[in-house]
Amino acid sequence: MRQIPVDTAAATVMVAKAPQPKVKDRRTGEIAVDADTGAKLMTVDVMFAAHEEVEILSITVPETGISGDLAMGTPVALTGLIARPWENEFNGQKRHGIAFRAVAVTSLADMAAKAKAA
Repeated sequence: MRQIPVDTAAATVMVAKAPQPKVKDRRTGEIAVDADTGAKLMTVDVMFAAHEEVEILSITVPETGISGDLAMGTPVALTGLIARPWENEFNGQKRHGIAFRAVAVTSLADMAAKAKAA
């Protein structure tokens, strides 16, 4: 399936909801893992503001790619953000959307604090 790189250079991105484990199967509570690395996957909801528009995006990221305190309102950088269109059919109903995935979500507040301390 096609993966589309997302340019975040002109965007302001802040945490809207702290990281949560990505649930693969709601019936069993099974947590999703990365098919290549086996790393536990997390979802982080972010406020993505660019070009005078704001959206809440749910980003999937490996647990190892989360760095810093990602509390609500924390400014963050998204490394390797891609968008992937998806479509499925369940009980005769077609659904579609865009899934977002990043290599890393990094707190910019932590980076600023470290820069001040240096």
